[in-house]
Amino acid sequence: MRRLHWLCAIFLLLGCVKVLSVRDIPDIALGQASFYPTIEAHTDAPIVGGNRIDILLNGDGTFPIMLREIRSAKSTITFSQYLVEDGSITHELAEAFAERCRKGVIVDILLDSHGSAKAPADIIKTMKDAGCRVEHFRRVKAEGIIFPWKLLKYNYRSHRRILVIDGRVGFTGGYGISEAWTGNGRTPKHWRDTNARIEGPAVQSLQAAFAEDWLEATGAAIGGDAYFPRLEARGDVPAQIVKSSPTNGSFQCYMLFLLTISSAKKSIVITNPYFMPDDVMTEALVKTTARGVRVVILLPGKIDSEITRTSSRSHYGPLLRGGIEIYEYQAGLLHAKTMSIDGQWATIGSTNFDNRSFALNQELNLTIYDRALAARLEDIFREDLKHAKQISYDEWKSRNLYERLVEWFAFPVKDQL
Repeated sequence: MRRLHWLCAIFLLLGCVKVLSVRDIPDIALGQASFYPTIEAHTDAPIVGGNRIDILLNGDGTFPIMLREIRSAKSTITFSQYLVEDGSITHELAEAFAERCRKGVIVDILLDSHGSAKAPADIIKTMKDAGCRVEHFRRVKAEGIIFPWKLLKYNYRSHRRILVIDGRVGFTGGYGISEAWTGNGRTPKHWRDTNARIEGPAVQSLQAAFAEDWLEATGAAIGGDAYFPRLEARGDVPAQIVKSSPTNGSFQCYMLFLLTISSAKKSIVITNPYFMPDDVMTEALVKTTARGVRVVILLPGKIDSEITRTSSRSHYGPLLRGGIEIYEYQAGLLHAKTMSIDGQWATIGSTNFDNRSFALNQELNLTIYDRALAARLEDIFREDLKHAKQISYDEWKSRNLYERLVEWFAFPVKDQL
């Protein structure tokens, strides 16, 4: 058994992919006319107007609204989730899905087979017995033992968070389904997260992302009015759904982050739990700061993986020397993945600032072109800073021997974390 574990680890390392090396970045500024088609071209995602977007904070601000929409579904529900674990919210959601199935609503549920490996068997049974279609994304099959190279595909996970009701109302963000995601984000062992509720034409792109993964997992193509109804304007917010699928050779979320960071004129505020930028992204951040742009990054003080946090902290040096401000959140576990630039552009989604998200996982981010919502995210960021500690370069440089040793031992596998 130990040999099998080592064999799996070796194959996963061999299967590690990195993003394409970007040598030249166009000289564009956020707000210029050419900025928008440039972003659309490199993300393969249209910017569509007429949306209403509500920012939802933590479990207290997210799960009650999700449950309300699920219970009101009339035709279809699609749900894609990376992480499902036991807990009262897990059972409540499962019962809500099952109740809709019994009422004749088509419910398609796609769980990542790695992230949701701890999903309780009884909730899966509850949903299936009610008629819900529950599938797993890239489950390890017996043939992987016979042909170990087939395990390489298992390393490419679906990290997307998608919930779409009747093809009209969508949710995305960074939320997981477990007790750790309940609460207000200010207590130990609970996650501080940011999510979004969407109405309007952008929901079609969110549904398309689900359809992509569902087709791979099941061989079934969803479609028709129940999944893709005609969507009228529900607000005045331009938005886009940016999805990346590295196994198909696309790194759209990486390009979204890189191009917008390089286009900033005044300010960038980033919240992210797993922060290990590559050299190109680090250089882009430092160059942006050198142009007079204020860059502030909020990262976790505590997290679910100490080796990941330590590996992340090893990247602080050049950023701090370059004038970037770094804070670590202290009130709870930080999981929000947001960025706001110049008070007019913002993104909320599942993408971490690391190679696993940029080059290995299926990811999805909602991008918003709206001053009011960008300002709202910046207000949330400032409130989070009240519960954070700023890290200086001298403090980072004086980290202890244990932390340095962990950094050294984690280096060979940091792109997999």
